[in-house]
Amino acid sequence: MATGTNIRTYFNGTWHKGDVAVMNAADHGSWLGTTVFDGARFFEGIHPDLEPHCARVNRSAEALMITPTISTADMVEVVKEGLASYPKDTAVYIRPMYWALEGGDLGIVPKPGATGFAISLEEIPMAPQTASTTLTTTRFRRPVMEDAVVNAKAGCLYPNNARMLAEARAKGFGNALVADALGNVAETSSANVFMVRDGEVFTPIANGCFLAGITRARHIANMKADGITVHETVLTFDDFRKADEVFLSGNMMKVTPVSEFDGTMYNSGPMTRRVRELYWDWAHSND
Repeated sequence: MATGTNIRTYFNGTWHKGDVAVMNAADHGSWLGTTVFDGARFFEGIHPDLEPHCARVNRSAEALMITPTISTADMVEVVKEGLASYPKDTAVYIRPMYWALEGGDLGIVPKPGATGFAISLEEIPMAPQTASTTLTTTRFRRPVMEDAVVNAKAGCLYPNNARMLAEARAKGFGNALVADALGNVAETSSANVFMVRDGEVFTPIANGCFLAGITRARHIANMKADGITVHETVLTFDDFRKADEVFLSGNMMKVTPVSEFDGTMYNSGPMTRRVRELYWDWAHSND
């Protein structure tokens, strides 16, 4: 079942209207989970950081030993072609994806050059500026490179994220604040995370157990250019309990204020609002 509406699908070299079936039951990606994807956004007539998202899906494919079949530049042009069918005021989620078609060694290792590719465009509204979420802890943790292909945006990683989120929802919270293997804060089940204390911004240092997102990097660059001190460092759950503000960073909604972490309450303060303003200003001036 699709997440959004008004879907367009690029498959086998052409755009199709609707949610087109693209995988077969015997595809390697169907039965062994060799799938990767990325997500970009189109809103208010712009598609910020589209090129880095398309480049990352190619890197993700290589991390899963899937052979990319389309260059970053060509992928960007195909996406733009598909977006031309939507009104400029439509909010669209852009999802390019690869999957392995055949297996090589023992049927397990993806066969080089046997690759499926598609792009899905779905109309999904941006969250209102007033939307916020709440956080709680979870017993599940982010894996490390020795356990999983954490350097890819891979479908096989998401069952772990799903059980984090399901546990948080069962406890009455909107999302889970997740630890790495050492018990320090990594991210949430669905987005990178920032905290604010005494006018400075802190975010978990990228230690290889989670994807340091493209939107995360954009926020950091924007804040530094605005004279805001940003620390990428080791953070504990107690650090978040002492924070003045907490917000999430992800491609889907860009900036999401956090109002609570396990009983610790936050306001959607001036830094969170400033980060959102900086992103929208950058996006409209640099797209």
